[in-house]
Amino acid sequence: MSRERKLTDSVVRRRSAALSGHAGDAATARTFLADPDPSVRATALAALDRAGGLRVDDLVTALADEAAPVRQRAAELTARRPGDEPPALEPLLRDPEAAVVETTAWACGERVPPEPGIVAALATVAAEHDDALCREAAVAALGALGDPAGLHAILAATYDRPAVRRRAVLALAPFEGAEVDAALTRAREDRDWQVRQAAEDVSSSG
Repeated sequence: MSRERKLTDSVVRRRSAALSGHAGDAATARTFLADPDPSVRATALAALDRAGGLRVDDLVTALADEAAPVRQRAAELTARRPGDEPPALEPLLRDPEAAVVETTAWACGERVPPEPGIVAALATVAAEHDDALCREAAVAALGALGDPAGLHAILAATYDRPAVRRRAVLALAPFEGAEVDAALTRAREDRDWQVRQAAEDVSSSG
């Protein structure tokens, strides 16, 4: 089979998977979860969720998928599930693919209640990850969670590159105290105008 034919077949299957979700046909959507094409599997996950048939074991399997886009989609879908219930997202904060880590960090900040132990894991990403987008997403998640245990990592991120500094300043909004005030004062004098504006916004809303 030619490459072009394979691509065409994949597009057809992906479309069928998506349509099954809109039609509320969970049984059909489920048949695509084992498709050889990662894009079809990722679409099937979203379709199954839309159809109301997505189970925890489906997410657990997808979070361990060999393809990064599938793991990424599974993390997105897990964001709407309570953090004190399976599946756990913390292992994906150590994923080899930066895009997966970035999405997972965002998802961790969305779960209510948060996943146990996730603040420490996010703090590690914020401090140590090589990819700035991952650090930025982790800082944003820590701000969304508003847990005092994450404050130190947010304050440290105010010394990172401009985009991360801006996100860190915004993440300070739920917090109070002398360290927070000092960080905002320093940020209002930052060389990057977006960081300065973020500091003004946070200060004026406090």
